[in-house]
Amino acid sequence: MKISEFYKKQSHTISFEFFPPKTLDGETKLFQTIRELKKLSPSFVSVTYGALGNTQANTLRIVEQIKDGIGLEVAAHLTCVAHHRGEIEHILEMLAAKKIENIVALRGDPPQGEAQFKAPPNGFHYAAELVRFIRQHPKLGKSFALSVAGYPEGHPECRDLRKDLEHLKQKVEEGADLVVTQLFFSNKVYFDFVERARKIGIQVPIVPGIMPVTHGPQIQKFSKMCGAAIPQKISEAILRFGDDQEAIIKFGIAYATEQCQELLKQGAPGLHFYTLNQSLATRQIYENLNLAHAS
Repeated sequence: MKISEFYKKQSHTISFEFFPPKTLDGETKLFQTIRELKKLSPSFVSVTYGALGNTQANTLRIVEQIKDGIGLEVAAHLTCVAHHRGEIEHILEMLAAKKIENIVALRGDPPQGEAQFKAPPNGFHYAAELVRFIRQHPKLGKSFALSVAGYPEGHPECRDLRKDLEHLKQKVEEGADLVVTQLFFSNKVYFDFVERARKIGIQVPIVPGIMPVTHGPQIQKFSKMCGAAIPQKISEAILRFGDDQEAIIKFGIAYATEQCQELLKQGAPGLHFYTLNQSLATRQIYENLNLAHAS
């Protein structure tokens, strides 16, 4: 089922994101986590690029296992990194053949060791170009629901919020069905982002991306990577709890619960959890929000 349909039919669409592990043991634990989270009845899950050699092939293998082996609807991430148009077309054909109907279309980060993104020969410079290529494909253009990334605080490479929002509008105009935001910790940032997006004509669902604070240095790293500001309340908690992992997880769950409560109350179309391949925080937040009982 195309994930765009969930946002048309459900008042709150809940989804989880995972990444391919670097080891076989990690992969075993990932599938265990997914099976645990399946009990919460998410609408769908998504899988990023990465790990165990050929990143695209590994993502494809994992999404196929989630859909056919575990029985969850799934979206596969697809990036412009290191792929020319012919390779992208081949990936689309493989996804369609395996009845994967959902793609998260991204430009992707520069390869490790490179400061700037460089499009491969006969490849794409921007996610909007990738979305256009998929939508204009003569056979597969209507085969997929397409999700794209939104940056409430601006893309790290484009801190001009107006210009960055224009880039998002281009992705939507090329055929994206929904927007999932990067992580943020201030709901005002999200609501302001949605308001600005609506004013320039972006009408597709804009789904808040949530990453519970479960490890101080880790959240600082991810926030820096995606350009998200860390509120003073979180910074003070990271400093106060230090290496007390149990305390920081408890704080992070409480903070994210409050954040999610307000988002849903104020009209967010759902929640997309960046799980970091862990189930504890997500399960507890679900319980706090009574989502498990409502599903």
